[in-house]
Amino acid sequence: MGDQTRIPDETRIALLIDADNAPAAKIDVILAEVARHGVANVRRAYGNWKSPHLGSWEKVLHEYAIRPIQQFAYSTGKNASDMAMVIDAMDLMYARNLDGFAIVSSDADFTPLVMRLRSDGYAVYGFGQEKTPTPFVKACSTFLYLEKLRAADDVDDGATVRPRTGAQLQADRELVQLLRNAVSAGADDGGWSHLGEVGSHVRNQGSFDARNYGYRNLSALIDAMGLFEVRRNGQAVEIREKPKAAPAKTASRQRGRRTRPAAAD
Repeated sequence: MGDQTRIPDETRIALLIDADNAPAAKIDVILAEVARHGVANVRRAYGNWKSPHLGSWEKVLHEYAIRPIQQFAYSTGKNASDMAMVIDAMDLMYARNLDGFAIVSSDADFTPLVMRLRSDGYAVYGFGQEKTPTPFVKACSTFLYLEKLRAADDVDDGATVRPRTGAQLQADRELVQLLRNAVSAGADDGGWSHLGEVGSHVRNQGSFDARNYGYRNLSALIDAMGLFEVRRNGQAVEIREKPKAAPAKTASRQRGRRTRPAAAD
């Protein structure tokens, strides 16, 4: 039995929330993002609901049709909710009624789970705070930092995430190499690659999402980076790496040649 009736031909996603390690204030933007990929047929949030610090989550459970999964803390310092969430994820995986999983947590302990789900062919969409350890981020099909996703009712209090500048993007060696490799992989004889192919390549390499850098999409990020030429023809967008400038002779050498005195007779 599923949490909701299946609609034919929909992409079915299980939304599993580690309530101890995720902010309730972001649930609307999380669901909006999940809706870009499919329908969250299963919606569950895990935690010890007797704990007062989960009060903010308790307020949104009914509003967003999220099923609370109660898990008592059996021992001090251990998070039993993590284990319950992993067990449920494996049960859902073996039931073969889903197409993907959305995991909301900033806890690296879920990395083996994500790797197992992906090895079985499931897409995994991760959501967490910027403190989320890199192994968990990289394991997901895509990963979005919650600080980059603003809720519709967020006030502009000066904490708005600013896009990284061109200089900051160019200084990110891992990002630059990722994009260069992606452009090179699909390049024609002139060095041009279709943006869609570049996007597919970077997504296959890890959990890349342009919004984590403050840009609405890959095209906007590439424009800001300044390392690639872009040409547009209607909806078609192609990019290639800008040619490296030939090393220029120093001005002093050039001036020296012009002013060198003639040899004496």
